[in-house]
Amino acid sequence: MSALKQQVQNFWNDASCGEYLYLAGQSKAHYEAQSAARYALEPYIINFAQFSQWAGKRVLEIGVGLGADHQKFAEAGADLHGIDLTERAVAHTNLRLALFGLQSHIEKGDAEQLPFPDNHFDLVYSWGVIHHSPDTPKAAQEIIRVLKPGGEFRVMIYHKYSMIGFMLWLRYGLGTGRPWRSLRDIYSSHLESPGTKAYSVDEAKPLFFGVGDLAIETVLTHGDLLEGQAGQRHRGILLSVARALWPRWLIRTLFPRNGLFMLISGRKPIDGVSKKSQAPIQAM
Repeated sequence: MSALKQQVQNFWNDASCGEYLYLAGQSKAHYEAQSAARYALEPYIINFAQFSQWAGKRVLEIGVGLGADHQKFAEAGADLHGIDLTERAVAHTNLRLALFGLQSHIEKGDAEQLPFPDNHFDLVYSWGVIHHSPDTPKAAQEIIRVLKPGGEFRVMIYHKYSMIGFMLWLRYGLGTGRPWRSLRDIYSSHLESPGTKAYSVDEAKPLFFGVGDLAIETVLTHGDLLEGQAGQRHRGILLSVARALWPRWLIRTLFPRNGLFMLISGRKPIDGVSKKSQAPIQAM
């Protein structure tokens, strides 16, 4: 394992995404409360994942985290599999499903080297995970590899030109006397695990070289709007002032496409590479 990947693993083994903020314990009631908080803050997950559509289908989730989305797929009756880079997330999700009487095949694994054969899944789903992988293009191509011909992927990665990116630049670029500092460097150093990446729409398209029906949408998040508990890693007087003054109505009106979350979906061609595909790219 590379040094960077080890750092990523250590970061998320300390606490799965949202654990400190939304999971006070490990009972059935605690997991239910975490799900309620998750889907209240990120309601677009439901429409994007379309959990109920996958009953009886073979589904892989890459990066199970605390297991809320995994539980939804299990409740829908999917033939469900999951991997995560951390033991902590695997343990959380296994416990969660056991409490609710649900089943899945979950294991520790690496998105860049999926332990599954070619042409295996009807759906590969991943929410906010592969942008943390040191070689995100490799993870994206692994998603395509394990999909059946005609199978779908639904993936969220971070969008570079977001309000969160702007706020991070104000604080860690302009605010430190380094306005020339790149968004790439700022995301890598100051947003979640070390090496985190964010992509423009044009940069994201080649990640999924060879697919058809590629669709990309960006959405404003509670983080972009400084709602909920987003941004706690950067707490301080500046964040408190920003929360009070942040023009949410103006952002929703003028910058609806400048959200952090980029929702990407597509389908593996049945008969080879899509003619609309672009050339693959190297790791950023």
